[in-house]
Amino acid sequence: MKQHSLLLLIGLLCIGGCGDDAGQGSGQVTLQQPTVDADRMLPVDDEIRQLRPLPNPERNAYFGDLHVHTAHSMDAYAFGTTATPYDAYRFALGEAIMHPTGYSMQLRRPLDFYGVTDHGAFLGLVEAAADTATAFSRYPIAEPLHDLNAPDNMGVMSLGTRVDTLGTFPQRMAVELGDGRIDPDLVRDIGRAAWLDIVQAAEQFNVPGRFTTFVAYEFTPFSDDGGNLHRNVVFRSADRLPAQPFSAANSTNPEDLWDWMDRLRAQGIEALAIPHNSNASNGQMFMLTDWAGNPIDAAYAEQRLRNEPLVEITQVKGTSETHPLLSTTDEWADFEIMPYLLATNREPSAAPGSYVRDAYLRGLGLAAQGLVNPYKFGLIGSTDTHVAASSLDEETYWSKMGIVDAEPHQRGSVPMPLIDGTTLRLLAPDQLGEVDGKTYMMGAGAFAWGASGLAAVWAEENTREAIYDAFRRKETFATSGPRIKLRFFAGHGLDDGLAQAPDRVRQAYAQGVPMGSDLLAQAPSACEGAQQSGNNPPASCEGEAAPQFLVWAMRDALSAPLQRAQVIKGAIRDGEHHETVYDVACSDGLAPDPDTHRCPDNGARVNLADCGISADRGAEELFALWQDPDFEAGQNAFYYARVLENPTCRWSTWDAMRAGLPPRPDLAATIQERAWSSPIWLVHPSPSEAEPTAQ
Repeated sequence: MKQHSLLLLIGLLCIGGCGDDAGQGSGQVTLQQPTVDADRMLPVDDEIRQLRPLPNPERNAYFGDLHVHTAHSMDAYAFGTTATPYDAYRFALGEAIMHPTGYSMQLRRPLDFYGVTDHGAFLGLVEAAADTATAFSRYPIAEPLHDLNAPDNMGVMSLGTRVDTLGTFPQRMAVELGDGRIDPDLVRDIGRAAWLDIVQAAEQFNVPGRFTTFVAYEFTPFSDDGGNLHRNVVFRSADRLPAQPFSAANSTNPEDLWDWMDRLRAQGIEALAIPHNSNASNGQMFMLTDWAGNPIDAAYAEQRLRNEPLVEITQVKGTSETHPLLSTTDEWADFEIMPYLLATNREPSAAPGSYVRDAYLRGLGLAAQGLVNPYKFGLIGSTDTHVAASSLDEETYWSKMGIVDAEPHQRGSVPMPLIDGTTLRLLAPDQLGEVDGKTYMMGAGAFAWGASGLAAVWAEENTREAIYDAFRRKETFATSGPRIKLRFFAGHGLDDGLAQAPDRVRQAYAQGVPMGSDLLAQAPSACEGAQQSGNNPPASCEGEAAPQFLVWAMRDALSAPLQRAQVIKGAIRDGEHHETVYDVACSDGLAPDPDTHRCPDNGARVNLADCGISADRGAEELFALWQDPDFEAGQNAFYYARVLENPTCRWSTWDAMRAGLPPRPDLAATIQERAWSSPIWLVHPSPSEAEPTAQ
């Protein structure tokens, strides 16, 4: 049959002439047998074609999460998480996975990149303690943890053991390892096996051009006064990796982590560290001294810049942009503030030295003294989920810590039921409080934990190499959850029509620098080489050109419209920190007031009865070409963009509405989701500040 069909095809093709033997001029067609097997007309093609988008020289926005915990983390497993790194990556690709308490968790759309960052300290150990088939489970320290996450042990009555695990297990491990009661080789082997599993999962799910995974982990030290000093360590490649992470069990000094990373780099293993929850650092994350208390010098600053080019500005445990005590003229400074130490959720964390904007100002102050600025970092967000699944939407928030805060009453958004309240009064009475005659869970979980955030980059393609290179050049931005796209450029003499130009991005790259870069001041010849102290500039510099900034924000189609785009400026004037918030683009045809630098109210409102929002207010995109009206010649400064959506319901209001209750009165009922760009630093030529710009 196949040969007959082939002969017919040849005959049809030959009608009208197939050569001298085709019956030319007679109307006859002479069919000849083919000289090859009919089943092998064409050779087999072994080339593999991969459907991968071409790199975009103007760069695409990619969204991901670089702070994800699975069952290999001590605290995640202790609170019921059994999801693996493989489950985490399936979730990021859009599949549903199960919460420890049995409900489904699923993204509304897949992410572009993901990194599992289980705690390096005691990696996989609680998991091994619970499994009675392991050698480690036979140690007395493991006995209370046997079958910890068995199906019949997932209720509120197990919380006592789980809380005690977090409170005592690390200290007991340190003591019993120290006195020889626990075999350190066994602990090492458990950690190495878990680390290998993390690496293998990342390798299995990494698909260049479509979905990127990063091999990563979390370094989790605290300062002596309880300040959070945690970092996530992200590797560029999985080709060569350390056999086991450097963890807080090795050292609690971040400078020792940097030394280890430098040694790896000398061996061809590239990595960077990303500090997080600086809001809970008690002023220790962005100090003016090193770990030993010595003033910051060039060696410290350069090592920190080399190893920590990014900081996580927002996550489930609060936002670390700024604090109302630090930014008294910023009406939006109180966004999702978690002002407590992580270890207590009760004791306040000192604000100075704990927030990103303050760190940027401190860096300028150090540079004004002729020192290297150690705080020229870019920004990302991430979630710090402890259930393997990023919770990014206020409406579907599944919180952070497994069975501890799985239900609305556990996280304080609705009153505590009678039975659970009675149990909790016995186990942890200090966690309850009265609000308007109703009993609620108190503490940071209700006030500051939320559905945040996302890491975002501008990169040529969705690969480890391209995205990591974006991390390094700090062409990154953060969002509180929505997939807002935010562009930010600066330059001298940018075209006046750039903001409206259809090829504005191509022109902006050609004429200026993107977020994360230095912009060298365009000073007149009389100012060249002048050393600036950060105080009032010399009169000879009055002709210095003010730079221009392009801001372009695009809304997330699945979230609220945009309300306003802003530029935040920080500078040193007369030896003092100064910061200013400028609205530069307004929605609904409105314009910023030239005196107050604020957009008028666009009238967007939220109906707290059903969480409906104004459908006829807000913008699909906002853009502006802006010039600093308060520019001072000779002054080093930083500028970053912030864009705000119209108000929407906060997760606690969604919880209350679904329960048929009014929002809890002492919590914010609404939220303005937002995005932050990495800064652009305006610098003057000097040994400490003139750095090459990477584009």
